[in-house]
Amino acid sequence: MNHLSLIDQKIKDKLYKIIFGTDTPAGKAFDVMLIITILSNSMIIIAESVEVIRNTYGMWLVVLGWFFVIIFTIEYILRLFVVKRKGAYLLSFFGIIDLLAILPAFLGFFMPQIRFLVIVRSLRLLRLFSILKMGRYMEESSHLLRALKASRPKITVFLFTILFIIVVVGSMMYVIEGPQNGFDSIPISMYWAIVTISTVGYGDISPQTPIGKLISSLLMIIGYGILAVPTGIISHELAHTSKNQGKKKNCPNCYSKFYTKEERFCSKCGTLLDS
Repeated sequence: MNHLSLIDQKIKDKLYKIIFGTDTPAGKAFDVMLIITILSNSMIIIAESVEVIRNTYGMWLVVLGWFFVIIFTIEYILRLFVVKRKGAYLLSFFGIIDLLAILPAFLGFFMPQIRFLVIVRSLRLLRLFSILKMGRYMEESSHLLRALKASRPKITVFLFTILFIIVVVGSMMYVIEGPQNGFDSIPISMYWAIVTISTVGYGDISPQTPIGKLISSLLMIIGYGILAVPTGIISHELAHTSKNQGKKKNCPNCYSKFYTKEERFCSKCGTLLDS
């Protein structure tokens, strides 16, 4: 029994190196084949959304789609089989992406359009950074993520302020313009305020009264100023983060690099990182 357990562990270790590793020929070949599969699946999903192609090659697209779903399902099961901390992997970034790659296909039996969401599998192409030894770019992306995390309190206050402005202006426009000018309710007026303050301006609803036009003009001017606020906040935190970046360390399980002291789990294999 112990001998069988030893063989089973050796098989797991070998599969782990192939599936999660990129330093061996087998691991690189697996990742390259996976990338080709993801790209092919994404192209099929995009093609299937075109009515002419769907009507002409619909059956072939469905067969190929399920072929890729089966491949991704097998890969997901293998990943769960070889990782030591399955719960951590399930909750990791790539673990969630792997699940979302197959879940919409099965939910498509009940909601047909949701099957197109399997294209989120294309996010696995982020592994190109590790396969092509582009670790420096991964380090820069980690700086950006830390800057966004540090900006969260300020961005939250900013968003609540914007929400307050939208609610107030939307309510005012509902009273001033009314249903006769397209402002049928406060939610619709709030929608108009969002479109206006973001300077998108669809033009499906527009004020007709002088006061309404004045408020609209002021809101658009405010919108231009508002666009610069989150940019300044994130730029400041990004500069601060780059200057005061934490000490790098490696994952003790898969030896992935470019982790900092703020991170708790490895996004690649889900292992708990030492503080």
